[in-house]
Amino acid sequence: MSSASRVTVPWPALMLGGLALLAAGAGATYVALRSAGRTTLPSGDGMPSTRPIGTPPGGERASESMAPTALPDVVVPLSKEGAEHAGIKVVAVTAGAASGGLSAPAVVEPNAYHLVAVTPLVAGRVTRVTADLGQHVQKGQIIAQIFSPELAEWQTSYIAGRAELEAHERELARTEKLVEIGSASRQELERIHAEHTSRRASVQAAAARLQLLGLSESAIEALNPDKTLDATIGIPAPISGVVTERLANVGLNVDQATKLFTVVDLSSVWVVADVYEKDFASVQVGAPARVTTAAYPTLALQGRVSYVDPQVSAASRTARVRIEVPNARGELRLGMFVEVVLGAGAGRESIQIPRSAVQNVGDRTVVYLADPRTQGQFVEREVRLGAAAGSLVSVIAGVGAGEVIVSEGSFSIRAERERLGLRSAARPTMDAGEVQTTTISLGEKGYEPSRLTLRAGLPARLTFIRTTDKTCGTEIAFPSLDIKRALPLNEPVAIEFTPKAGELAFTCGMNMLKGTIVVSEERR
Repeated sequence: MSSASRVTVPWPALMLGGLALLAAGAGATYVALRSAGRTTLPSGDGMPSTRPIGTPPGGERASESMAPTALPDVVVPLSKEGAEHAGIKVVAVTAGAASGGLSAPAVVEPNAYHLVAVTPLVAGRVTRVTADLGQHVQKGQIIAQIFSPELAEWQTSYIAGRAELEAHERELARTEKLVEIGSASRQELERIHAEHTSRRASVQAAAARLQLLGLSESAIEALNPDKTLDATIGIPAPISGVVTERLANVGLNVDQATKLFTVVDLSSVWVVADVYEKDFASVQVGAPARVTTAAYPTLALQGRVSYVDPQVSAASRTARVRIEVPNARGELRLGMFVEVVLGAGAGRESIQIPRSAVQNVGDRTVVYLADPRTQGQFVEREVRLGAAAGSLVSVIAGVGAGEVIVSEGSFSIRAERERLGLRSAARPTMDAGEVQTTTISLGEKGYEPSRLTLRAGLPARLTFIRTTDKTCGTEIAFPSLDIKRALPLNEPVAIEFTPKAGELAFTCGMNMLKGTIVVSEERR
């Protein structure tokens, strides 16, 4: 009988083998996890490449290709009577030159270097006013008259002082002759010389005071005891310009600090725009700018940036930019709303449509096309907009030159489409991470949608976009959540929270524009 063979392995070798097995297992697990988190896609050269699931090809540069697809066209029927009641007007789409610059709303202000507040040089009572509000006056033109007791007092003082000076000059001449023949002492002559100097200085001081009160040198020389004193002084216009403020009325008692008029030279004005800090790099002093206004659709005035405020508003995150614009014909009026394009130059040709033709549907912008061959039917089509200039806005995509769109009354067509339910109401969508997301647009009519539904207990992300400057909605607030955020124009602002069952209100910063979120326990 043969005995079984036995192999003896040293314990250090056993330990090394165990460590090797552990390392191999960890490596296999890592490879398996990496394979599960990656997918193989063909690369541009035909060779496979790997990227994490959910990452678009090309990284961030692929975000444009990942943009939401355009809304499908919707045909909206409208009766002939409804179209007439809505005041429907149509216009053909045209092509024009796009500026390619930074567009911003602005306000016309007076050129502060050409603005003068007119105050009187004397205290007294207004006896006559010859300039009216809005009147154009020339430099030196008398625009008011004031009766001044102070002026009368200084005129009397000047006349009396000059008479005494003349009498003293005669006394001085006699004394000098007496000194020559020894009938008067030298000491007496010196005393009279000193008195003469003092009296002459008093007359000169009175004349200087009269000049400060507005009398000319010729008028001062003409003063004498034989003429009746005129204590009325005229107030001349300090510059040529327009009277923009009149506070002077007959009978008003005034002093040197009382403002009577404001005169502004409107041959050049300031156009002041608020620019967001993200656009500061494209705004520089000396840069060209073009100013347009809805009041004169064909007018385009050229100016240059003369000042950029070094301070940024904490509330709006904007800085004031001042453009000095020639205004020789007076088209720009103070307080007028205008549109400025900063860095404006000759741009490429683009499609342009009236602003009144554009309607907002959620976070999308649409226009309504009219088919001349089919009366009473309009097509709602989504468009992508570019820069605005005056009453026109450029279109990047959606319509072409020659197509006919509704320029007035488009809101009535949109209301009819909503009444007929031709598009489903905006609802939050769910992304892969179970986050409820939706976009709310703030336009001239308020929040769109102003009422939506969320599910309780699931994180929510609401994106707000303010598309107009004609409302008070520069902020968004959720009072019950203690959330308040600024809403810059045309910039998305995301609000994230986890809703609880019930109703949740959101408002503008002034609590005038309101919306409601219904939070339900039900799963959809």
